[in-house]
Amino acid sequence: MRTYYVYILASKKNGTLYVGVTNDLVRRVREHKQREQDCFTKKYHVDTLVYFEDTDEVGAAIKRESELKNWRRSWKIALIEKTNPSWKDLFFTIGG
Repeated sequence: MRTYYVYILASKKNGTLYVGVTNDLVRRVREHKQREQDCFTKKYHVDTLVYFEDTDEVGAAIKRESELKNWRRSWKIALIEKTNPSWKDLFFTIGG
């Protein structure tokens, strides 16, 4: 069984946010941190993992990513601060 992750990266506390989905959270966040691709996260230095959730259903993960992308910024911040009030980088807690 495969696990899929929906995640939020930030440039800093209350900074620029990015919502993504992946089946390998450590690899994907590492790619963002290494700024390997010319993309939004590289341009705005968005590489701090501040929130993630997992599911066994790829469709559910894609749907949740879409939902979060359409949320108001204040809702995303509230979601982050519910489980990570200090906005610490969770990358190191997941084996990164």
